[in-house]
Amino acid sequence: MDRSRLVRLIERHSEELAIALTTSLKQSDRTSDFQKIPFEELRKMTAELYRNLGMWLLRKSEKDIEKRFVSIAQRRAADGISLQQFVWALTVSRNLLYRFLLGQAFVDSIFELYSELELQQLLNQFFERATYYGVVGYEEVRERKRIKTTTARFRREGTKISA
Repeated sequence: MDRSRLVRLIERHSEELAIALTTSLKQSDRTSDFQKIPFEELRKMTAELYRNLGMWLLRKSEKDIEKRFVSIAQRRAADGISLQQFVWALTVSRNLLYRFLLGQAFVDSIFELYSELELQQLLNQFFERATYYGVVGYEEVRERKRIKTTTARFRREGTKISA
């Protein structure tokens, strides 16, 4: 099975993967903050990612991944999801995909094995970047809160803020 067929397989099963991931995130103690997000909202978001995985792996630039995952992280931070739980959710998502591929892929030739390994490398790279930019998004939220808190404190104290 070549890389593009494996990606299409994931995309075709995006709904069941999204339900499995959402259920896992809702049930795990390591992702208990995700209880704050409605099941359907979380399912839709993960299904969209799985449904468009080929585009994310093969056509999107690092800048696209940065923009998307900084935005997702900022939204999750606003939802009250801790950074640790956000990173764990990405890990769970990647592991779910690996288990799915192991259960679906039958390697009949060295070419198919190479294609599967190449896809795993692309998945690793994607999730590493998603994690990195997710952390960047959380840091941006934390910095904005720090500035807002500092500004409010200076205003309360009557201290002049210089630009």
